[in-house]
Amino acid sequence: MSTPELAPRRTFGGVIAVWIAAAVIGVAVGVFAPADARASWLVAGLGVSVVLSFAVQLAYGRSQGFTQRVAAGALGALFVLGVISLGFGLAGVVPG
Repeated sequence: MSTPELAPRRTFGGVIAVWIAAAVIGVAVGVFAPADARASWLVAGLGVSVVLSFAVQLAYGRSQGFTQRVAAGALGALFVLGVISLGFGLAGVVPG
């Protein structure tokens, strides 16, 4: 039998950190990647975000809710990168 933690650390900060990292990756792709290669670089950025989510949650060392936290980080990163790619698509359509 294991003893419960008296003051467990909050793990939601790790999920938010992955979302912020995904936003930074998305903006970096928009700045540095050519327009015809952005989609493939965004997919690579999503892969980095998934691995980062896994690593951050492993660093917390808590097994309760591990899968849910990793999934929340990965799905949030997917949403963030999707919104950023939507912005790239709309910027490409608008004449400038």
